[in-house]
Amino acid sequence: MAKSSTKKPVAKSKKELISAASYQFLTNYINNPSPVGFETSGQKIWLEYLTKYVDTTYTDAYGTAVGVINPTAAFKVVIEAHADEISWFVNYINDQGLIYLKRNGGVDHQIAPSMRVYIHGKKGPVKAVFGWPAIHTRLSNPEQKEPQPKVDNLTLDCGARSKKEVEALGIHIGAVVTYQEGIDELANDFIIGRAFDNRVGGFMIAEVARLLKENKKKLPFGLYIVNAVQEEIGLRGAEMIARRIKPNIAIITDVTHDTHTPMINKAIEGDIECGKGPSLAYAPAIHNKLLAIVENTAKAKKIPVQFRTLSRSTGTDTDSFAYANEGCPSVLISMPLRYMHTTVEMIHKKDIVDTIQLMYETLLVLTPKTNLSYL
Repeated sequence: MAKSSTKKPVAKSKKELISAASYQFLTNYINNPSPVGFETSGQKIWLEYLTKYVDTTYTDAYGTAVGVINPTAAFKVVIEAHADEISWFVNYINDQGLIYLKRNGGVDHQIAPSMRVYIHGKKGPVKAVFGWPAIHTRLSNPEQKEPQPKVDNLTLDCGARSKKEVEALGIHIGAVVTYQEGIDELANDFIIGRAFDNRVGGFMIAEVARLLKENKKKLPFGLYIVNAVQEEIGLRGAEMIARRIKPNIAIITDVTHDTHTPMINKAIEGDIECGKGPSLAYAPAIHNKLLAIVENTAKAKKIPVQFRTLSRSTGTDTDSFAYANEGCPSVLISMPLRYMHTTVEMIHKKDIVDTIQLMYETLLVLTPKTNLSYL
């Protein structure tokens, strides 16, 4: 799959929070398309970076990638993120060469008009755009209601003017479509891009492995660094790999909503803000004693954290691990993020650093004798 063309990251300054080498990995990883069900190219980038920090790696039948430290240890701890991004499927090609789509995951149809995409066909990526009627034509009849983008009225235009020309480019029913936009930087250590949900998580768990290796830390358990597929369509990758690993403890990282932007109700979504540290969640799937360990670790290491509640389901891979097998004590550490499921998802570098540090320090506290019994 093609990589988006973006500006090179700015040179590392004295105030830079992430090393140049790590940031380059993050850049390559974010810019690479890895849509739901087609995560292979992104998993290759991730494994290439991770391999030097772990003892062994493997993948499962659907592409979930795992790096293991101390693979022979009986007690197993997982740190996990998901690798997939929302996208589209080619569903229908009309006689005029316009392409209609279906969702692949929770992609937002309202942001689509005028966006540039890659159609990943049999002959390689094809550039295309989401067309939309010009405002002049939409307003030509004052009595006509302004049309709104919907899945069934959005089309891609790749420059072909017939179905035959589209097919000649290698585009086929079922070809997956991703947005072109990649990583970029804003002021005050904010970065934007598509698919920070949740490839920033994959970046962070890989960085935890790097810190353990470079600091020569010896863990009293097997650590499984898991980058799961197909989270966006029902936590499927985590469900499969949890049954295979059968972990004793799972620490999941994903993104959560920054609620300090317009049209978000804090009374419903909670009070979370980018730049103020990772978010810890309360929910039935979150193990209370494990959560207390993470919270106490944050206090001891002076790592700022925020809190939110998630009710019946976390909506993350935490649910798959918590309820797998005979039950696995699980906790969720989330990155605050603005504009989720858009091409300008926004996160703060300090939150990345704090989340990595919190996972790393928590692992150094855990042992096979850690008491997580409720009774």
